[in-house]
Amino acid sequence: MNVIDSKLPPGSPTLEDEEVAELPVDWTKEEEAKAKRKLDLIIMPILTLGFFCLQLDRGNISNAITDSFMEDVGITQNEFNVGQQMLSLGIVLFEIPSNMILYRVGPGKWLTLQLFLFGIVSLFQAFQTNYGSFIATRFLLGITESGFIPGGLWTLSTWYTRRETAKRVMFFYFGNQFGQASSKLLAYGILHMRGVGGRSGWFWLFALMGTFTILGGFIFGFCLPDSFKNPHSTFLPKFTWFSERELHILRTRVIRDDPMKGKKKKKIGRPAFKKAFTNWRVWCHVLFSLANNGPQRAFDTYSPTIIRSFGFTGLRSNAMASVGLFIQMPVSFLFSFVSDHYNKRGETVIVAMSMNLLGQIFNRVFTELNAQGVRYFGVVWTQTFGTFAHPLNIAWLSLTCTDSEERALAMAMVIMGANIAGIYGAQIFRSGDVRYRRGFSINIGVLSFALVLAIVRFIDDKWLRRKAKTSETLEESSHESADDLNNRTSASDTAVVSHTNNEKF
Repeated sequence: MNVIDSKLPPGSPTLEDEEVAELPVDWTKEEEAKAKRKLDLIIMPILTLGFFCLQLDRGNISNAITDSFMEDVGITQNEFNVGQQMLSLGIVLFEIPSNMILYRVGPGKWLTLQLFLFGIVSLFQAFQTNYGSFIATRFLLGITESGFIPGGLWTLSTWYTRRETAKRVMFFYFGNQFGQASSKLLAYGILHMRGVGGRSGWFWLFALMGTFTILGGFIFGFCLPDSFKNPHSTFLPKFTWFSERELHILRTRVIRDDPMKGKKKKKIGRPAFKKAFTNWRVWCHVLFSLANNGPQRAFDTYSPTIIRSFGFTGLRSNAMASVGLFIQMPVSFLFSFVSDHYNKRGETVIVAMSMNLLGQIFNRVFTELNAQGVRYFGVVWTQTFGTFAHPLNIAWLSLTCTDSEERALAMAMVIMGANIAGIYGAQIFRSGDVRYRRGFSINIGVLSFALVLAIVRFIDDKWLRRKAKTSETLEESSHESADDLNNRTSASDTAVVSHTNNEKF
């Protein structure tokens, strides 16, 4: 692949992948702002829609269990937890292979295909009748969803500069947050369809939302541009949203920000694997996701059930479980703005994690109380702060990587960590655990470990910045000393020449 200046006429020399070129800024700020705004209006809604669909299909099960799903299918709570583990296992096993395919064929084709695949599986969840079909559909859903999130994150990193990444990552995760929140409100309405066509409410929940995801696949196929090299959608290979001038501006600004993005190869090689898997900082972010997401995955699955245990009806508990998730969206936007605008990556992650940990402490303490409102407050607080430390961590990780290959693998690794967390997180809340006292205690311990990791990485980041600043200062001093030496040498040479000339006279 070549980095080609679209202003050059056909046949002109091109910049090879392996070259790092200093590309000139030959556009105005107004032109750049217009091109970036157009990019935002095309890329961001499409990717966010995909995440919204994924979350609908992944999280519907938590709404279904308030509608006698387990009784209808004939499974126990612990068997239900195994099904949730199978979902995460499918994602983990196929996460990196999926990302390698995406890297090879491009996000336009692969993400579009994935949306169709997990939409179909989600639709067929409506027809499960026993434990075997439940396990099979959850595992297949995990396989078909694997790679979509890191694929979306990697796609963002190819279209935007590093300083713009955190805000777009958080906007991308709005699809997840909005999916979590709205799915519970939608479920409140759809589950009232129990009896329509002689079917259960959860049948219509899976059928309607699976169909919606398939429709989303068509939007991806018609609208999502693949890359700078191939700025066309899968279903419209001749159409492009951008002019040549706009593509030139968008592409050049990204390569100027990170020249390594202009070196993308056709496939990920063995050295890239070694680089990513031996970078302890990458592993720090992966372990953070592993620790952060397990408790949250467990809490999100059972939040309607927990609220129902306070004495509310099953369907009403679904609607009430959406309140904290809707509050989460503006709060997470504020955190992402601070992270992006002020470059406070570690600080925002630590504060978000601390608030999440505090929520779990609230829940554990409130289990000893019978005050319905107080216990519900603990749920809302946890939902408000429980999720967005993860995307903030991803944006932080993106800046740790030095090239697109390492970034692609690191994204897959951190999402794998998040989904491995789903494997153990599925067993945190178990039957027989009165008011989930044991479950909340486990969450507190795991999240405390995540907070320690974030602090360690923050201290390391500060040390790296101080080291870089010191190195830059020494380099400037070295240049100044060299300049002084040259000046003194020139002055000395001038004096010698002057003295020699005087002797001649």
